[in-house]
Amino acid sequence: MRILIIEDEYSLADVLRETLKKENYLSDIATDGLEGLNQALTNIYDLIILDVMLPKLNGFEVLKQIREAKIMTPILMLTAKSELADKLEGFENGADDYLTKPFNTKELLARIKALTRRKGNIILNKPTFGDLELDSKTCTITCLTNHKSIKLGLKEYLLLEYLIANQNIAVTKEQIVEKIWGFEGYDLEYNNAEVYVSFLRKKINFIESKVRIKAIRNVGYIIEVQND
Repeated sequence: MRILIIEDEYSLADVLRETLKKENYLSDIATDGLEGLNQALTNIYDLIILDVMLPKLNGFEVLKQIREAKIMTPILMLTAKSELADKLEGFENGADDYLTKPFNTKELLARIKALTRRKGNIILNKPTFGDLELDSKTCTITCLTNHKSIKLGLKEYLLLEYLIANQNIAVTKEQIVEKIWGFEGYDLEYNNAEVYVSFLRKKINFIESKVRIKAIRNVGYIIEVQND
């Protein structure tokens, strides 16, 4: 899962990124409202953490423009204020939840899971597909038939999670690069996606799972279960 952090206090944003990294979430940071809005409008994020007090464009205006663009990504707003009027303004403009600074990171993580659950994203600690079980805490996959397991790299795990979340449709190389590498991916060649698909296929085959990643010519990739 990829999260956008729009927060002008870089030290706090960096702490949030490290906290999310420990939970195997990828994240990008924007330190002003305009930069954050531009990144949010790419619509590659599963959740946005949005501060209210931002330079260039405040959080309420960022929120309003995101919703006007018909982007329904869950948005968790952060504020140093606790006044009811501020919360109401956020909710009226399309915020999904509110957290007042200072906050406990455990509460933040709980709210993130609640929001992504509400939107139907993969948030279980051990989601399954076919005979594969994924463990988000350890980045391992297990074949439920023979109980063989293997550890994945973080990007391999996120790629598999992304394919499963889109199991009924083919995803393109461009979508994979944007989702897994974000803005850093713009400087990468698209064969980077092919390399990680290859890594993932080998590890799935190693544990003798029936799950396959199928390449669709001139389209992309789709995940499926091989029939006997």
